[in-house]
Amino acid sequence: MRKVIVTVSILIGMISSNIIFADYGKAHKSMKKHHHKMKNMKDTRISLGLSARMKQHQLANMRSHVEAIQSIISLMSENKFDDASKIAHTKLGLTPEMREMCKRFDNEEFKKLGLAFHESGDDLGHRLQTKDISASLHALSKTMQYCVECHATYRQ
Repeated sequence: MRKVIVTVSILIGMISSNIIFADYGKAHKSMKKHHHKMKNMKDTRISLGLSARMKQHQLANMRSHVEAIQSIISLMSENKFDDASKIAHTKLGLTPEMREMCKRFDNEEFKKLGLAFHESGDDLGHRLQTKDISASLHALSKTMQYCVECHATYRQ
């Protein structure tokens, strides 16, 4: 009896692994096909024509913004709204440094979008101070919408 159970278990394991690897193969083929299709698509976003140095600086700023948003979400989940507010103001808000940086771009629409993003960061900071989760999430959504709009419109 024990041999039968072991044999059946081995067969079930083999069948399961074949199913899993077959699904993996299908998923891998699908992803490869999608990646190939995306690679052949023309990027129609507007280039900002940045120098290599400025491009790296801008990318570092955007990564910092994403990290700030992640921290804000984490702090909100712990009901640490005051700490989240400070991050919103200092990392996403329209600080004098961010205002100066936004002014350096030649593209006027990008400049306006950047300023609006940073103003929304300050609005997010004010909403977080109220400790109203719904208002805070609405403000966070608005800030994130500027990220989505910018990345859909512009490229480095």
